[in-house]
Amino acid sequence: MHRRILAESFVDGNLFCIFVKFFLYKGNMAKYYFLSDAHIGTEIVGNKQLHEKYLVAWLDSIKYDASAIFLVGDIFDFWFEYKSCVPKGFVRLLGKLAELTDSGIEVHFFIGNHDLWTFGYLAQEIGLTVHQTPQIIELLGKRFFIAHGDGLKDIGVGLRLLRRIFHSPLLQKCFGLLHPDIGISFGNWWSNRNRQKHGYFPYQGEQNEPLVSFAKNFEPNKVFDYFIFGHRHILLNLQATPQRQVVILGDFYAEFSYAVFDDNGIALEHFSIANQ
Repeated sequence: MHRRILAESFVDGNLFCIFVKFFLYKGNMAKYYFLSDAHIGTEIVGNKQLHEKYLVAWLDSIKYDASAIFLVGDIFDFWFEYKSCVPKGFVRLLGKLAELTDSGIEVHFFIGNHDLWTFGYLAQEIGLTVHQTPQIIELLGKRFFIAHGDGLKDIGVGLRLLRRIFHSPLLQKCFGLLHPDIGISFGNWWSNRNRQKHGYFPYQGEQNEPLVSFAKNFEPNKVFDYFIFGHRHILLNLQATPQRQVVILGDFYAEFSYAVFDDNGIALEHFSIANQ
């Protein structure tokens, strides 16, 4: 981390930055950031480009003290990679993510139920570490279970069928045969139609919240300190059992929320450009 900051400062030609960045961040070398459900490209924000710039500003605000960044699903409202093209737009965000990975920061991208169709571009071109499944990792001696959250608990027959369709390699290839103007337009329409039809329901209480129930009952004889989820579009930081803490990250288009983990534990925070 120190070497990255020093190198960047020399390249920029600003020697003063060497001392500012080194002394300002040297005491905070192990911070991990979690964000989900930005839904970049969604129709529900008034200004899509401004929304994207807001996420880029958040990435800029954490890039000097982030040990790793975890993007926990549905960062894009719709994403499908064709063999020779990707969806139009998102240039600022993709460029910023590439800048971060080029500088040595690990950026983990968990697929969600809106942006699961990535077939190598985000990993190979942008440098993201793409996770197709939930991950169990250790950070600062604590054990984490990280997943977007869709499909973890029992769901209805219709949703199970839909997940099978979305995750079918054969049907993904068939969709890829559509001209991008048709496929991407359909995907954007479907995403917005689905949101209008189903919406997001509020916190159901500890006993009735599916992701809390999952965290309590998943491999009960094993040690887990934190369960990190997106998907539900609610803010939750709950000590579900004496040993297990459940964090649901909210969203990044209405709440502009995220979580940060360091030696002091984990906290949910809100981003505001005015505070930067």
